[in-house]
Amino acid sequence: MADALTLRVITPEKIVIDTTASAVTFPALDGGMGVLPRHAPMVAALDAGQLAFEAGGERQEMFISGGFAEVRDNTVRVVTEASEPASDIDVERAASAAKRARERLGAGKNQADGEPFDFLRAEAALRRALMRKLVADRSRRG
Repeated sequence: MADALTLRVITPEKIVIDTTASAVTFPALDGGMGVLPRHAPMVAALDAGQLAFEAGGERQEMFISGGFAEVRDNTVRVVTEASEPASDIDVERAASAAKRARERLGAGKNQADGEPFDFLRAEAALRRALMRKLVADRSRRG
């Protein structure tokens, strides 16, 4: 079908989505990107955030934790460490994860005992938690 894309979202555990879509948007490291049928081949590094696609005239949204996207031959392949549909996101769990990450960041900045603190890892955990919550909130608002 010339006016459709195949979208596959793949994690280490499973293929999360394998569907036909008319458009796909995702968070690349250098900004949001959109893909329509017959898009030129490309590879993009992804940031944590919202992947959205139009399938059957309906917009669907999901969280992705980063990774990369390959566009080739009307197929969009997204390889990511974690992904979940917006409707499956536990907002309370995401809020708790964000709170824990903020506490780790605060404790790490005030750490005086010489133990190494992985600031980037803690910051990435906070970003993922906040993006997961944002994707769920946007989806619920319509």
